[in-house]
Amino acid sequence: MTSRALLAVVTVFLAACTVAPKPDGNGSAMLAPDSMESVVKRTFTTYGFRLQSGKTLPEMTLAFETYGRLAPDGRNAILVTHGGTGGQHMAGKYSPTDRAPGGWDTLIGAGKAIDTNKYFVVSSNVLGSSYGSTAPASINPATGKRYGPDFPEISMHDIVTAQRTLLRGLGVHRLVAVVGPSYGGYQAFQWSVSYPDDMAGIAAVITAPRGSGKESDVQALVDRFAKDPNWNGGWHYDRGGIPDTLTTLRIETLTRYGWNEILAEKFPTQAERDAEIRRRAEPWAKEFDPNSMVTMRRAAVRYNAEKDFSKIRAKVLYVISRSDKLFPPSIAPDVMDKLAKAGVDAKYLEIDTDFGHSATGVEWAKWGPTLKAFVEGLSK
Repeated sequence: MTSRALLAVVTVFLAACTVAPKPDGNGSAMLAPDSMESVVKRTFTTYGFRLQSGKTLPEMTLAFETYGRLAPDGRNAILVTHGGTGGQHMAGKYSPTDRAPGGWDTLIGAGKAIDTNKYFVVSSNVLGSSYGSTAPASINPATGKRYGPDFPEISMHDIVTAQRTLLRGLGVHRLVAVVGPSYGGYQAFQWSVSYPDDMAGIAAVITAPRGSGKESDVQALVDRFAKDPNWNGGWHYDRGGIPDTLTTLRIETLTRYGWNEILAEKFPTQAERDAEIRRRAEPWAKEFDPNSMVTMRRAAVRYNAEKDFSKIRAKVLYVISRSDKLFPPSIAPDVMDKLAKAGVDAKYLEIDTDFGHSATGVEWAKWGPTLKAFVEGLSK
């Protein structure tokens, strides 16, 4: 092992131990697994991370969580990837008193679709995101100041390469699967074409194999932020951020994602639902850096795994929500046709739901058994 690789592994160990008293290491086969009632926030750091653009991040950190135990041969791992405005907390709780578990807790855990009795699950934050990974809000070691709007452009390939570096540091040699919704589904498709021999299968959920929108949509997002008096050309950090603008944006997003329908049973009036959606939006608006949104949106509009379908060796499970306004079922026939023409072993499932883009967690029972069968079939 090179000195740099050794340093990376040691960094994982130290990061895991400093964020919480438990555990005593980085989730390897030699160590006890996390309890789903005391999930630990972890970070992995490496140095001199070269981007597809040719630029280099002098220091690259990914935040992540693990659930379950890594097998001695390092081949029972599943990578779970998250949506663009979400984070890596996909299952379990940080403490038993937490109000709610991670976003896919209905799908990840002992005996569930992604069974932590069998699989070592790594849930990785996205490079460029706002939940502990290197991103625009991070300190640039070269200047001692935040990157801010000067953060280098990244691609979907960079995002999955960063995850691959993390997995190698954890001792994962080959993945059973990459599974993720929305922006996480982008990553799943990108994994299948960037590193086709690194996994047995992918489950790409409420997503597409290429990005939607154009560069003009990125500029439109920047222009919207620029209307906030605190934006300051993206250098908003010393001005308290732009929480009011982000709250409005988040309310629009949650409504478009189906949360009005999800909340209808518990909150029967529209006024109650509006208040609950705002309650959910405001904390997010205080913690998510708008520069991260710009960075990730730019990577998304440039993303296109479809052109490389011929490289795919993994089996594919493609899942769409019937009522999704972002990735409607109408796109599925074309995707499946192109996968078939590329010789890919692919299966399609449509979730019959009124809950739109946010259906996967709350409607787990409608598609979880298919995911479970797909994943377990990859291990045979």
